[in-house]
Amino acid sequence: MFKNLTIGQHYPVESPVHELDPRVKIIMTFVFIISLFLIESFVTYLVVGLFLALAIKVSKVPLKFVIKGLRPILMIIIITFIINLLMTPGKIIFQVGFIKITEEGIRQAGFMAIRLTLLIMGTSLLTLTTSPIILTDGIESLLNPLKRFGLPAHELAMMMTIALRFIPTLMEETEKIMKAQKSRGADFESGNIMSRAKNLVPLLVPLFISAFRRADELAMAMEARCYRGGENRTRMRQLKISKGDFVASGIFIVYFAAIIMIKIW
Repeated sequence: MFKNLTIGQHYPVESPVHELDPRVKIIMTFVFIISLFLIESFVTYLVVGLFLALAIKVSKVPLKFVIKGLRPILMIIIITFIINLLMTPGKIIFQVGFIKITEEGIRQAGFMAIRLTLLIMGTSLLTLTTSPIILTDGIESLLNPLKRFGLPAHELAMMMTIALRFIPTLMEETEKIMKAQKSRGADFESGNIMSRAKNLVPLLVPLFISAFRRADELAMAMEARCYRGGENRTRMRQLKISKGDFVASGIFIVYFAAIIMIKIW
């Protein structure tokens, strides 16, 4: 399951989306997330889906690779769908005992499932099309105005990027530890909740030890390279807004305006 996680991974390929300025992509991703919470109809979700499909097509990232990232959270989507289906009050269309399904429940459950799906796919596209170093530079550049208020922009951007990059690393480490423990007779799938929780101890202990070891190795590597934060630090690649960024921003503004217009009407 963990090998299907795509958040935090980078898919290196030449495409117009990969060449966009990271600041533009971060802002567009943030606004894209906001637009998902403004939607109140399935027609609008269709517009969002078409826009996201176009972005994935232009990015040259295989659609199967993006969809594969939904597998680790498939259970969360299903649980969210069931909770909204059964807990939303309204006009009852089906009832068996205390279980009631309403029209509003079906609508709300469908909204939440589609929203979570588009949210994961949209945010995954940011990391898939942006390398960790460039993503760090973009986050730092956006946070630079807050330096005057004492915010350590470079350090905060570095921590966010390292944490994001640690996600696939820790998931891969978890997969290896689970296979090693299963070969020794560990059972993570049978028994009640308490027994499953106890069975996770042989998994969590080595996972935390491995995480601390990797963090210590990373700190030593950064110190060996005389890393002293962002002060007086130069970059090989300077961030510049290009013509492609203006074109992409224009297309995105048209998309967001369409969402707002549909919501108003």
